[in-house]
Amino acid sequence: MSNTPLTLINPQNGHLALRLFSFEDNSFFDHIQRLNYYTVILLTKGKVTVKADFKDYTIDTPSLFCFSPYQPFMFSTTEKIEGVVINFHPDFFCIHRHQKEVACNGVLFNNIYDPPFLKIAQNDIKQFTDIYEQMRTEMQLAALAQYELLVSYLKIFLINASRLKMNELPESTVVTETREPFILQTLKDAIESNYKSIHAPADYASLLNISPKALGKITKTHFNKTLTELISERIIIEAKRELYLTSKAVKSIAYELGFDDEYYFSRFFKKNADVSPQLYRDTVGFAKAEAEA
Repeated sequence: MSNTPLTLINPQNGHLALRLFSFEDNSFFDHIQRLNYYTVILLTKGKVTVKADFKDYTIDTPSLFCFSPYQPFMFSTTEKIEGVVINFHPDFFCIHRHQKEVACNGVLFNNIYDPPFLKIAQNDIKQFTDIYEQMRTEMQLAALAQYELLVSYLKIFLINASRLKMNELPESTVVTETREPFILQTLKDAIESNYKSIHAPADYASLLNISPKALGKITKTHFNKTLTELISERIIIEAKRELYLTSKAVKSIAYELGFDDEYYFSRFFKKNADVSPQLYRDTVGFAKAEAEA
């Protein structure tokens, strides 16, 4: 497998659209990454500790990692590792616009309840490496309808990964206490229904008729996150979607998400996304293109 990086540039803005490369050590990921495009890493050999969203996971290979724009991550390892990487910008392939076709948003990416990776069986590695090699071949051809074919290969890759992740979910949500599965699902439903208007953890505990301390313990145990983190991440995902797809003013987005103060919302966004709403829009979103259309 060739390790020469291949990059497709968006001719409209000169930014990265798609990049493929392989790796044989940890030099690419040994420091915190905050990239303004999606990153898919297929780790085929070695063992790593991955820091993602400031939480640590020790991973045996093979595994597939899926990181959203500006999501912080890094790998630590003392072993030789190998794998391949697909970077793609939302301008190249928008997971929100293609949700009905690919269904990877909320499964592979922007999933606040599960770690950003899935384990891959040995017999599944070949399907992913074959698609990757087809993409490499196509990028070197520069033939008719190259863009469309590359998007199709990427869709196939993400669909296969989403299917594996969905098959993995029932095992990852098994819990020991009979009352907790109901509470976990009810909490997810409550956040999904109310994150625009209810931001306080205590209010969710009240909705579920459980003490804040007990609910906090359950969320920490099963999601490795505090309830505040879950609520904040869900708000940020929606804020990113609005910045990503629309030209709405930041003030309007803030108001729709339950913030009366635009500047407080901007500080909240930067604290959780590591960039300002405007920088996120400028580097990731479609608003500029929409405004110029």
